[in-house]
Amino acid sequence: MVTEKINSAIEAILFANGSSVEPSRIAAALEISEDDARAHLEELMEEYQSSDRGITIIRLKDSYQMVSVKEFAPAIRTVMDLRRNTPLSQAALEVLAVIAYNQPVTKAFVEQVRGVDCSGVIGSLTSKDLIEEKGRLELPGRPLIYGTTENFLRCFNISSIEELPPLPEDDKKEDDSQEMQMTVEEVIEKATEE
Repeated sequence: MVTEKINSAIEAILFANGSSVEPSRIAAALEISEDDARAHLEELMEEYQSSDRGITIIRLKDSYQMVSVKEFAPAIRTVMDLRRNTPLSQAALEVLAVIAYNQPVTKAFVEQVRGVDCSGVIGSLTSKDLIEEKGRLELPGRPLIYGTTENFLRCFNISSIEELPPLPEDDKKEDDSQEMQMTVEEVIEKATEE
């Protein structure tokens, strides 16, 4: 198949599917290698991002999806008569952060970190498709474990969890260790001066 035809076929697949598609499925459908499918997908992503279009292609973990450009969200909402989603509460953001940075985690872990019951918040985040059950731990009671979803990546406009910013606590630990190192150096200087 000619490159232009492959790109057109990939566009059609992404558009018709409506959700994310793995390169392996595209490769199987078009009878090309998975590496070729990835190369065509990346080429299409660049083409969409470099032109002034209302749609673009994004990568979510190891899959690709065709989506509308953010700047047209108000017009799309108006046409589709969608009401604006209510923003997440502070509690929901905290629970989501604990899960995103430590996944997979149990409800008990989240509650231990936050110090309060999180059942309602976890239910709310699950219904918004930002987190999902990822299985059960092999412990007494077999507690559920939770992790983030593809929708979480889409909402936060990231391709993978690795793109999350570092935790402030990590920066603080680095600063503390640098301060500690400076203190040790100062002590050594003072000792040698005396």
